[in-house]
Amino acid sequence: MADTSRRARRWPLVVAAALVLVLAAALVRSLHVVDWPPNPFAERTTDRSGPVLLQSIQDLSRYEGAAGSFQVIVDLAHEARFLSPVVKGDRTLFVAVGTVDAYVDFGGVGAKAVTTNKARTTATITLPHARLERANLDQKHSHVVAEQRGLLDRVQSFLGDDPDRQHQLYTLAQQKIGDAAKSSKLAAQCERNTRVMLTGMLRSLGYTSVTVRYA
Repeated sequence: MADTSRRARRWPLVVAAALVLVLAAALVRSLHVVDWPPNPFAERTTDRSGPVLLQSIQDLSRYEGAAGSFQVIVDLAHEARFLSPVVKGDRTLFVAVGTVDAYVDFGGVGAKAVTTNKARTTATITLPHARLERANLDQKHSHVVAEQRGLLDRVQSFLGDDPDRQHQLYTLAQQKIGDAAKSSKLAAQCERNTRVMLTGMLRSLGYTSVTVRYA
């Protein structure tokens, strides 16, 4: 009976000591003094990437005269032919934000493209029309806003997402932004800005009449 009573009196002390240890550990972790006690579920990130390899070096001889910012909502759906969308199928709403650069390529401009008079007061420059770069998506601001999946697709996503699905979204978004850039006034704005740049540069060299045209 004496041993039982002593054990009964020890239990509150043991519980109190355990609570003190837990509170002390929480206090230490909150103060970021030491990482104690260690978290058994903590993840560690290891970068095992290889060195960066230089593939090529190219000399650029062009003037980027304008850049356009675009946003598009991609509504992409996959449906099974003989199954209900509740069972098989998905639909994704993806907001894509990207930019397209417009430039005039000076690399193919020869000596005959620039003509001047004898007094070097008049200059005429013939340039190729502006071109558009491929759409560059902003991955930081591009995101999925809504997604619906059938039962089979949910099971598949639980086992592992399909990387081709995300690649398809990005490819379609780039295509749509590129098409929007082609139908916009981005190339015309680039040509105007290039004309203004060359006109100001040649006038600073003493030319009073400068004509920039696109062939």
